[in-house]
Amino acid sequence: MKPTRPRATKALHRRISCAVLALGAAVAVATTTAASPATVAATVAAGPNDVLLQWNVVAQQHTIPLRPTAHGQARGMAMVAGAVYDAANAVDGGHQPYLLDLDALELEDGASLDAAIATAAHHVLVAIVPEAARPGLDTTYATTLDAIPDGAAEDEGVRAGAAAARAMLDSRVGDGFMVDFAPVIGSGPGDWRPATPTAIDPDDWVGHLRPFLMKSPDQFQTGGPNSLTSDKYTKEFNEVKELGSLTSSKRTEDQTRAAIFWQAAPIALWYGAFREVVDARGIGAADGARLFAMIGLASADGGIACWNDKYRWSFWRPIAAIREADTDGNPNTIADPGWRSLFDPATPTTPPLGTPPFPEHPSGHGCVSGATLGAAAAFFGTDKVAITVRSSHFPDHPRTFERLSHVVKEIIDARVWGGIHFRSADVQGAVIGSEVVRWMERNYFAPTS
Repeated sequence: MKPTRPRATKALHRRISCAVLALGAAVAVATTTAASPATVAATVAAGPNDVLLQWNVVAQQHTIPLRPTAHGQARGMAMVAGAVYDAANAVDGGHQPYLLDLDALELEDGASLDAAIATAAHHVLVAIVPEAARPGLDTTYATTLDAIPDGAAEDEGVRAGAAAARAMLDSRVGDGFMVDFAPVIGSGPGDWRPATPTAIDPDDWVGHLRPFLMKSPDQFQTGGPNSLTSDKYTKEFNEVKELGSLTSSKRTEDQTRAAIFWQAAPIALWYGAFREVVDARGIGAADGARLFAMIGLASADGGIACWNDKYRWSFWRPIAAIREADTDGNPNTIADPGWRSLFDPATPTTPPLGTPPFPEHPSGHGCVSGATLGAAAAFFGTDKVAITVRSSHFPDHPRTFERLSHVVKEIIDARVWGGIHFRSADVQGAVIGSEVVRWMERNYFAPTS
C-alpha cells in the first residue's frame, strides 16, 4: 500500500522582496572557523538540527579543496545541498522535490531525518572527493549513524538519503565540470587581458557548466558594459580610478576594510553565515535543508550565468582601462600608466590580494550574492533578516547587517573600493542573481499543500 503523504512543513514561501530584487547583489565572502571532521563526528545529534549543520560543515571542508577557487567550489556544495534537501523533504514532506521521485521511492512513515541527511551528504561527497578523503568521511558517517537507534526508522532514512544522492550524481554526469575552454585574450581598447600575462582563469569552464536550475547557461544575460565614450563610462571610470586606487586619499578606512573583507571565499562566507541564522532562529532540519539547497543551487547558477556572460563581453578591468585610457577614444578619461588598485599585492593582508584573472563584466560577486541573498529572502519571505558575516581577512571583526539588501549594497560598493570593477558590472551582476532567484521561485521548491 502506498504510504500517506508525510506531514507538511510549517514554513511558507512568499515572494522575494522588491528591495532585494532591485539591488541584486555582489558577493565575495567570508570564512568561518570550521570544525574538523572528528569534532563534527563527536558532536552530531546534540540538537534538532545539528546533523544538518555538522554535515554542512563537513561538506564545506571537503568541497573547498576540490576547487580552491572562488567560483569553482559551488558545484560540489550545490550537489550536496540539493541531495540533502531531497532526502530531508522525502522524510518531512511539504515541498516539491528537486530531483527525487517520491512516488517511486515509496518511503515508509517515520523514517529518520538525521539518517537521511547524513546519508545523502556522505554518499555525494565520497563520489566526488579524492580517494584519500573517503575514510574520514566514512568514519564521520558511521559516528552519525551510531547516534541513531537501529531499526526501520534508520533504515528508511538511509534509503531516502541514498536515493537522493544517486539522483543527484546521475544528474551531473557529463555536466561540463572542468572541461577545457579557450578564452579569447584581446589587446585593443576595451578588450580583456590579464593584469599579469601569465595569469589564467582556473574556472573559465564554469560558464559552460550544465545549470542546476536554469534552462541554459546563457538564459540570463546583461546588457553589457558601457560604451567607452559614454558619459556613464566616464563617470564610473573616474569613480574607480579615485576610490579604488592603492594610494587613494578619498577612500575611508572603513571602506578600505570593507573592500578587503569581501574578497574571500564564497562557500565559507555564505554557508557559515546562514548556519548561524539557522541555529539562532531554531530552524528545523528539514527547513534548514531547504534553505541551504535554495542558496546553494541559486548561487551555483548565478556563477554559471555570470561566467557565461563574462566571456560573452570579455571587457577589460579598471587596471587596464586606466593605464591605457589614452587609447579608448574618450577625451574625458585620463590615462595613468602607473595606476594600481587597492587589490594589489602591496596591500598588507593575508591571503594576498590581486586583480582577478578573468573578464570584468559582470561582477562574479554580484551574480553569486544576488542569487544567494535573494534565495534567502525568498525562503524567509522578507528582506529583514539579520546576518553576521565573517571574513578570512578579518576573522576577529565580523560585519553585521539587519537587512539582506544592506549586505548587497555594501558589496556593490566594495568592489569599486577595491579597484577591480566598474559599478555597472556589480549592479548588472546583481540583476543576474535576482533573475536566477525569480526563475527558481517559479519552478522549484513550491509547497505541495
